[in-house]
Amino acid sequence: MKPMLVSALIYVLANAVGLLLAIVLLDGFSISPFAFIWAILLFSVIEAVAEPLITKLSQKRVPAMQGGVALVTTFLGLMLTEIFVDGMVIGGLANWLAATLVVWLGTLIATLVLPRVVFKSVMKNKKLNN
Repeated sequence: MKPMLVSALIYVLANAVGLLLAIVLLDGFSISPFAFIWAILLFSVIEAVAEPLITKLSQKRVPAMQGGVALVTTFLGLMLTEIFVDGMVIGGLANWLAATLVVWLGTLIATLVLPRVVFKSVMKNKKLNN
């Protein structure tokens, strides 16, 4: 697989893990099964587009926000995804804050673990077949 495709796949899978964690851990956070696929895809696209924009904006206007860019991006991604995906409900203010942290942390951990677990076994199988 090409590195860019693998990177994109890991990004989408990591976002799926983050959203699944929020569904499991937070009362009031729900996504219907059919809407889950759309939510993952839309959330991933929004984050991929918003992160460089927010980073650039924060460098110019609010340098102190540099450390929180990922959290702001996650919050924005959740907000826009909930607006555009029927079947996704986040709940009250406490859920919004908790969902931002849970999805961000779940995505971060999955981004670190997925390449080592999933793709390492794929590459090992590929080497054995050659």
